[in-house]
Amino acid sequence: MDNMQITHEIENQCCVRRGVKGTPAPIPQEGMWTKCKEIKDISGLTHGCGCCAPQQGTCKLTLNVKEGIIQEALVETVGCSGMTHSAAMAGEILPGKTILEALNTDLVCDAINVAMRELFLQIVYGRTQTAFSEGGLPVGAGLEDLGKGLCSMVGTIHSTKQKGVRYLSLTEGYILELGLDKNDEVIGYKFINLGKFMDAVKAGKDYKEAYESNIKTYGRYADAVKYIDPRKE
Repeated sequence: MDNMQITHEIENQCCVRRGVKGTPAPIPQEGMWTKCKEIKDISGLTHGCGCCAPQQGTCKLTLNVKEGIIQEALVETVGCSGMTHSAAMAGEILPGKTILEALNTDLVCDAINVAMRELFLQIVYGRTQTAFSEGGLPVGAGLEDLGKGLCSMVGTIHSTKQKGVRYLSLTEGYILELGLDKNDEVIGYKFINLGKFMDAVKAGKDYKEAYESNIKTYGRYADAVKYIDPRKE
């Protein structure tokens, strides 16, 4: 740059020619070893997590990047009501941006911004989920993480010293009942998969039929001597 400002001390120094010129170390990207010099050299699908300053809420962010451009974003949040609306805005903002743009864009929620920072570090250092997957993963692969019913896998457990544990939500779905043995220990539970329930309702099934057909149990639920509603009892 012709207009580069340099100090008087440097200006009066003589020139010493550089000998060794280092080059970027190759990083694994989508089944290849690449030397990345520019944002367009970066590709990969990976996940990052972040929490807000008061650590009230957390975001898990999944990005699918091709040639430096975010092609797909999955924003999952937990713990804060306002964060869900921030996720909606971030979902509109992210696709089409370079990962450098996204890193320096206000993604509305502090937790989402922190997740973006952590994810950026993974991507540019070649630590993506697809580092050794030839060709990476197609756009849409992030959605497959949600499984059938397209619902985030959320675990919600509440417990107290006085009254013990209450399972509220697990991977299988919304917990309806806990099954207890003769020692009042949890040995199983009954749940409904809300994603599959809603799919059945949208397909035209009767609400009661859709509800009952998507209720299942886990563990030794049938052997329990007592059943409780974890939200009321």
